[in-house]
Amino acid sequence: MEYHITLPSKPRVVSEEGMQGIYEIYSLYPGFGHTLGNSLRRIILSSLPGAAITSVKIEDVPHEFATIDGVRESVMELLLNLKRAHFTLHGDEPQSIRLSVKGPKQVKASDLQMPSQVTLANPDQHIADVAGKVSLELEATIERGLGYVPREVLTKEKVDIGTIALDATFTPIRRCNYEVENMRVGDRTDFNRLRVLIETNGTITPREALEKSIETMIHQLSAVVGFQEPRAEAPEDDSEAPRVSGGEKDLAKVKVADLGLSARVASALEDASIKSAAGLARKTASALKELDGIGDKAITEIEEALDKVGLSLKGE
Repeated sequence: MEYHITLPSKPRVVSEEGMQGIYEIYSLYPGFGHTLGNSLRRIILSSLPGAAITSVKIEDVPHEFATIDGVRESVMELLLNLKRAHFTLHGDEPQSIRLSVKGPKQVKASDLQMPSQVTLANPDQHIADVAGKVSLELEATIERGLGYVPREVLTKEKVDIGTIALDATFTPIRRCNYEVENMRVGDRTDFNRLRVLIETNGTITPREALEKSIETMIHQLSAVVGFQEPRAEAPEDDSEAPRVSGGEKDLAKVKVADLGLSARVASALEDASIKSAAGLARKTASALKELDGIGDKAITEIEEALDKVGLSLKGE
């Protein structure tokens, strides 16, 4: 009896309206609908990077429980309105945005002064109602991240007096659900059809969210294909091993922490279990960019650090 392998289809667009999209993958083996659907949903909700306001400093306001004369909203309400503004951060470095208005005025997100690295997805988002000749001035910090991060984690160091730290919801996804139904493939009626519904906040399209989640899954799975090869023992003759300038340690013993990288880059590499210069040199630039917190600027920093010890990143 000849055995035929049936592969699933590529995603098909069922509907796309604004920030919401419905997509379908069919001809999945029995049971694979839930396997793939649940995996994609978890990746979409937790592993797509986004930007969020992490701290705010309002002039003459000491804490979030205060009120501002001439402003209808309390400070807490103002902060919640700011968190409903959705930003895209082009780059890895945190950016500052500012607001400086005088009443009477209905303040919207479009009144925020932003650098070129920041774009706003919903300029009509209401921020506050300012009355009379009252002035409202504030400065906020925007950062990139994944998922939801409480402010206790974000503020590892003490913040300045008057700076209000915020919980950050970095994910650009508002909602993601999936459903599975049986379908006929040849003589069998138990194959699966997977339908995925995705709603975003406007900083990314639903189609991009699905594509990036599939790429993330493939990247993670390809890394675990096969088994680890036994590590080759270091040469006994020290003259055969390359040395760092200064010559006391061979490259196999040089740690990433000793390369003089910035704390952000070193932390990103450590989270990816890249702990030695030799291990770092076995990575390509494109592979490193898949890591959270590693962008073009970080790649340049890594290349310069490796060059000092006579190494370079692996070619593409």
